[in-house]
Amino acid sequence: MTFRQFVFRNVVRNKRTYAAYFLSSSFSVMIFFVCALFIFNPEIRDEAFYPVVMQAMIGAELIMYIFSFFFVLYSVSSFLKTRKREFGVLFMHGMTQGQFNKMVFLENMIIGIGSILTGMTSGIITGKLFLMAGAAFLDVPSLPFHLSLQAIGLTVGGYMLLFILISLFTSLLLRPVTLIELFRSGQKPKTEAKVSPLLALLAAALLVSSYTLAATTTAASLIYRMFPVTLMTIVGTYLLYSQLSIFLIRLLKRSRLFTWNRTRLISLSSLNYRLKDNAQMLFMVTTVLAVSFCSVGVFASIPVLTKQFNEDFPAAVGYMAKEGDPSEFEHLLEIRQELTERSISFESISLPVKYVGVVSSTIKNPPDLLPLLSFSDYRKAATIAGFPFDEEPLTGNDALVLVNSQNNRTHIRERAQASYTLRGSKAEVTEIGYTRHVAVPEYLLPELYEDSLLGGLVVSDSRFEQISSPERMDRYTGFYVQDFRQTEGIASHLTTRGDVRYEMNESYALTISGTLFALMSSQFSMMLFAALLVGTVFFIAAGSFLYFRLYADLDYDFRFYATVSRIGLTDREFSRIVTGQLALLFFVPIGTAILHSIFAFIALQSYFFLSIAAEMGVVLIGFLIAQVLYFLFIRSQYLRKLKKALI
Repeated sequence: MTFRQFVFRNVVRNKRTYAAYFLSSSFSVMIFFVCALFIFNPEIRDEAFYPVVMQAMIGAELIMYIFSFFFVLYSVSSFLKTRKREFGVLFMHGMTQGQFNKMVFLENMIIGIGSILTGMTSGIITGKLFLMAGAAFLDVPSLPFHLSLQAIGLTVGGYMLLFILISLFTSLLLRPVTLIELFRSGQKPKTEAKVSPLLALLAAALLVSSYTLAATTTAASLIYRMFPVTLMTIVGTYLLYSQLSIFLIRLLKRSRLFTWNRTRLISLSSLNYRLKDNAQMLFMVTTVLAVSFCSVGVFASIPVLTKQFNEDFPAAVGYMAKEGDPSEFEHLLEIRQELTERSISFESISLPVKYVGVVSSTIKNPPDLLPLLSFSDYRKAATIAGFPFDEEPLTGNDALVLVNSQNNRTHIRERAQASYTLRGSKAEVTEIGYTRHVAVPEYLLPELYEDSLLGGLVVSDSRFEQISSPERMDRYTGFYVQDFRQTEGIASHLTTRGDVRYEMNESYALTISGTLFALMSSQFSMMLFAALLVGTVFFIAAGSFLYFRLYADLDYDFRFYATVSRIGLTDREFSRIVTGQLALLFFVPIGTAILHSIFAFIALQSYFFLSIAAEMGVVLIGFLIAQVLYFLFIRSQYLRKLKKALI
């Protein structure tokens, strides 16, 4: 038998241990390859949403590749630690350190090449299904399957480099030790876990504090609290498994009434050591699952913004002619002709927007020019858009902040209302509230950098009339239709992506709701599709960690349950103990990850005007159902192996 045959048989002999790792690696390669098929598919390169597809798929590939590196590195290091006795036998028979390094390198490359071939083959077989799913998310006709050499080269080259680098360094993960230490690996009596009451208390304090900060987050403080809360949660989770959980079990064991009941004494005794041995694995599984839940949940919630699209863009076509726009009449005529040619009935209005200089204000760094709209014109715009209107007319110096997006309402409580002294007339206007509706979309008004919530002001008709010499005056024209989605592609010679923003160097600003909605929907859907692919890879990797931990402890469990069965343990009690131990490994991490995710979503909700609870619930319930099915499958297999060994 040659050395390479010996290495190959090593891999085959340990197939039970390597199974989940091999399948997870193959699945990662398959998803990476499918993303590459999207990127290099020639049928979508000319589509308007292609940049969105590129960004989403490249982002997904980068995340998966980086995650794959650490996943493979952790898995290989764990495998090496479980095979110390085997390595001891090999060293005792004369294996040199160079041969050992070569063996580890070849083993990893065999698994790596096998994963690449399996993942690529699976990707080719299922590629068409993924392309169909992607087309459905993009709401476009089914994409043809195109096997690109670039996609093959990127996948094979990327993962070959990954496995080669890890294979070169894995032998360094097993430090040189004496033969006696290698042979005693796994046979040493388990020592009592060391627990610090202070660290256990710190774990509880960190988690409670992070949950409290997340629950009280506002839209303004979200960006500042995100990093410290995440860091506190990570540290708190690690201490939860390594300190707090063991501390709580010791407290339970002090209660004879609770402990000396049926098989609880046996369960708690072994649970103490299992938590100590598995603390790092439980922490990693919880972290990976929480990242998976949050990534999918965030992108599943973003499409909520499309539900309020009609409120943010009430006019199917909005046109803002800047003062002196020479093409206003021509552009508006072309838009009317296109709507007529498509047999789309419409109504239209034109409103003046006056820009007045600001002399002073109660806010710091006020805008130099303030857009003003009369209350009557605001009411006309809201009424023609079909919004119910019951706001009281303004009088005197009163003014309403012109809301330019309903989602900005999440920031309103953070903003103090202001007063302004206007240039020219020296008149003052004072904010008394906010408009209930969007009259002019934000893209059609200039960005007021110091106050992004301020689209302008709605003032009383009398105050508006008094401003006879504004700094400049633009004209807004809105076209309103029954179904704004019919306007997709209108005025394509003026804009191909649905908008010409006010800040652009044009004499006009323009929004086409149908085109904007189509692009926005495609962007959100593709981001969700990419998040689902990445989230699935993370979820399967977490399952792989659990699988490996179970089968790494299988020999110990054989001895443990063989010993316990001699004291008269019934089959029902045996199944109950094993099920409890498995449930701990499977549902404590996912339960903790779900709890982390719930508070993360509570913080995220502060950024949205509409509720995202339904989307979050669907994501978490979906993952939980998958975990339950995985648990039932592993439980049946694990019980069967244990009972077979005990017979």
